[in-house]
Amino acid sequence: MSRKPLLPGHRAPVDRFADRLRKRRHTLSPSLLKVAEYLDGNRHAVLGKSALDIGMELGTSDATVIRAVQALGFGGLVDLKETFQDYLGITASPSHKMAATTAHYVTGSDAAIDFVAADLANAMAALGSAENRAAMARGIEVLASARRIGVFGIGASGIIASYAARLFSRSGYPSYALNLTGIALAEQLLQMAEGDVVLMMAHGRKHREAAAVLAEAERLSVPLVMILTQDESPLGRQAAAVITMPRSKSEHVALHAPMLCCIEAMMLGLASIDSEKTVETLERLVELREIIRPPK
Repeated sequence: MSRKPLLPGHRAPVDRFADRLRKRRHTLSPSLLKVAEYLDGNRHAVLGKSALDIGMELGTSDATVIRAVQALGFGGLVDLKETFQDYLGITASPSHKMAATTAHYVTGSDAAIDFVAADLANAMAALGSAENRAAMARGIEVLASARRIGVFGIGASGIIASYAARLFSRSGYPSYALNLTGIALAEQLLQMAEGDVVLMMAHGRKHREAAAVLAEAERLSVPLVMILTQDESPLGRQAAAVITMPRSKSEHVALHAPMLCCIEAMMLGLASIDSEKTVETLERLVELREIIRPPK
């Protein structure tokens, strides 16, 4: 099947790393190829790691990491990181992500189904990992102890934040959304109080809204439970529990169903802690609906 052209007005960003890896793959030894493939598949994470960090993850030496980088034609790790930053910066816009996805992966309805199915499969495998199971157990325990749950997310995650707050409230755990941007978020932050817990959805970058939530949570000694898309995100350092839901390809269109699945799993986990409270809340919800419905 031929690849479709990019959307009108868009040029494919040059991926210098992928180009060099493709041309030099056959020249690399197995140990160097292992490093190169790791670098290719973990570009965001590599930006915050040293050669020693990478070597420890792969069970090899930092010298081998540097040799792999140089074998690909880069002056060193700093040069490689600058190349990744340039490429990831270009591909961060929604238009470029859509153009890249439709040009190379989604070429019809069947391909669209395959793309979504593969993304969900990867996400569910990550959600079911031993690390995430343990993190979710810790997170649910912290959330269950809260006076109220604040759910933070902006952009598309802001819509999920509203949905999550509704789910938790229906399950007997009073919740509110923190999902506005700019100074409008300040009014929502006035709701946060001692005894709350904040569930934070973020994608690794500490933007101003996230920084404001973190600062207010720290001021009020409010614990944080985080769902992150990058396991090396600095945001996780302040959290009582971190669940990692990685995106399979950060340069392609981001799908949000995995985050919804994670939220719904947390809701069920909370409901299981005190099922009597959850059932009572839902029964009261039905009673209130009957009051609101017009008589037949």
